[in-house]
Amino acid sequence: MDGTLINTEPLWAEATFELSEKLGRRLSPEERKKTEGASFAESLGICARWAGYELANGEQDELRAWMYQRMAEKLAGGIELNPGIRPLLEHLRAAGVPMFVTTNTERTLADRCIAAIGAALFTDSITGDEVTHPKPAPDMYEEAARRVGAPTAECLVVEDSWTGMSAAAESGCRVLGLGDPVPSGVYQFDPARFVGATAEDLFSWFATAAREVR
Repeated sequence: MDGTLINTEPLWAEATFELSEKLGRRLSPEERKKTEGASFAESLGICARWAGYELANGEQDELRAWMYQRMAEKLAGGIELNPGIRPLLEHLRAAGVPMFVTTNTERTLADRCIAAIGAALFTDSITGDEVTHPKPAPDMYEEAARRVGAPTAECLVVEDSWTGMSAAAESGCRVLGLGDPVPSGVYQFDPARFVGATAEDLFSWFATAAREVR
């Protein structure tokens, strides 16, 4: 969701840099990149290791609350959809294509973002605090496929982070990867192609991903 449907990844970057500073050492851009698409626990671990900071009992919950409050403040400035996303989602909805949001963002923030995109466009959603193992584990994608009654091999995932792309590929889904580079099992894709796209284009992309990636 963050980075694929909406342009919120820069806000997460700002908040993560602030989190690392709270722990005593600002992340380098390279280290911060590792937090893209990660769960809060994983991002916090990266920040703590970078700072040489040992978390006290209960501190993770306090820092989670702080991080999500900071993100809520940043999102209050508005949530911008990426180019071409809303028309494409509307085409897919009209064509009867079930669509799921799978995000490591926790429910309290995810619902705000999904509402900005258009909650009625989606079949359902799964958030990072609703599974035992969030991305990079494949659990979210496996559960989404189960809920729509389709094998993962018949599902197409769009992801932009290494964490998300890896999780989706491991689940057996076909994956359009917006990153550079992309993991094995992922079809590299230019998000500019979403602009003006229709359901027919999506079916073509699925076929290409299935054919080109083994």
